[in-house]
This record gives sequence, C-alpha cells and structure tokens, in this order.
Amino acid sequence: MSTLPTHHETELTSQGWTVVPDLFPSDLIDALNNALVPSLARRDKIRLSNGVMENCGGTAHHVLADDICYVELLARFEKLDPLLKWFFDGNYILNSYGGFINEFDAKTYAHHVHRDIRFHSNAKRFMLNTLVMLDDFTEENGATYILSGSHQRIDKPEDDEFFPQAARITGQRGSLLLFDSRIWHAAGANRTNLPRRALTLTFTCPFFKQQLDYPRLFGYANAKECSAYVRQVIGFNARIPSSLEEFYVPVEQRFYQRGQD
Repeated sequence: MSTLPTHHETELTSQGWTVVPDLFPSDLIDALNNALVPSLARRDKIRLSNGVMENCGGTAHHVLADDICYVELLARFEKLDPLLKWFFDGNYILNSYGGFINEFDAKTYAHHVHRDIRFHSNAKRFMLNTLVMLDDFTEENGATYILSGSHQRIDKPEDDEFFPQAARITGQRGSLLLFDSRIWHAAGANRTNLPRRALTLTFTCPFFKQQLDYPRLFGYANAKECSAYVRQVIGFNARIPSSLEEFYVPVEQRFYQRGQD
C-alpha cells in the first residue's frame, strides 16, 4: 500500500498538480544526469541529419532503452502505483519518456504556454504528466510555470494572463512533479550559467497509442527480466498483434491482456 498522504489526490483534483519531495535517491539522480547528455547528443545527431533541429534544443525524446538507469527510474514509480491508479481509475501505461536540459536563455516549444493532451474532457482522465527534477528547481533556473486549476479550462490563456497568475514549481533534485495533462503550463527561462535538467514521463490509459512502440524498443525478449509492474507500464500487456499467429493464442499469452480498459 502507498504511504503517500491523501493531500496529493486532493491537490491533483483541485489545483491540478502536486509535488512529491525527495522521492528518488541521489545516486540514481547522478546516474540519470550522466546518461542524459549522451542521450541528447544521439538525438541531436539524428535531428541534424534529418533537418528537424529547429525549436527543439535540449529536448531528448524516448530515452527508455538508452541506459539501465532510465528503466530503474521507471521501476521506482511503483511506489506511486496506488496514486496513479486512483488518477486513472484503473491501469495505465507509459506514453512518452523524455528528457530536457534547460540551458541559459534557451527558447524551445516547451517555453510556450501549452498542454500535453490535444483535447479536453471532463468525463475521464486520460493522461498524466510527471517531471523528475534532476537539479534543484528554482525561479532563477527556469522552474516550471503552471496555471493552477486550468485543467478545468478548455481555452488557452493569453500570455499576459498566464504568466502573472501561474505558480512556479520549485523543489529539490530527486523530487517529482505530477500534473493533470489538461493543465496549461510552460517551462521557465533559465537565467543562470548552469543547466537545469529534468526527465518528463507521461502516462495514459492503456488503450491510448504510445508515442513510440516501447515494448518493441525495449525488446520483447527483455520483458522476462522485468517485474510485473515494469512490464505493465512499458505496455507489454497492451500490445497489438501483428499477425494471425500472434492473434490466435491462449488467453494468458494474448498481446492485449484483460484489465487494460
């Protein structure tokens, strides 16, 4: 059972966001910081080659399979499983797993007011954002802006309304910010000479398409080495068969398992 206080549920319902302080140990944060630089370099090389480098500096998408420390971090989300199952009213899977290095005075799409789900619904919660603080988050180094309560708002606020009213999310490295993906938010500008680093993981209901085929990226053979929780969250229980041979299998071997709706 979770030891998290119920105020996280209350805050996610009312203001649309909550912070769990000091959730991840320092040695894991160090390993993630060391892994994030080569992860970014790998993606910059591909983007430069494909001519899609504009407006994405410092962003590294889909890092899950780059280093074992990324998988270890995902496994530690099991501590939050009761809270996430409460949020989704059932099971959930990883939708995206990225990183962001916010350098001095950088400008990317993340610095614009946005939300990470393209539609608004009050009938069901479909998506949750999480942000792992790999450095201390301060107002000086670009703490995230979040407009509290705006997960109930369909229309995008104008900048002159959003920025004066938005909360600045500060916290110590190893802390975790969770927010309803319907909420309007933006990365802050880094005014220091040091990078402000973070990992951004989003989760959705299992029937949502993942931004990348994480089971295939991670490797079907590697699933046997994972805990039941990690297999569930990576999406091994919510796959789509690609052949009749994969479709006609016993219930316990089906790609899309029960309890994923």
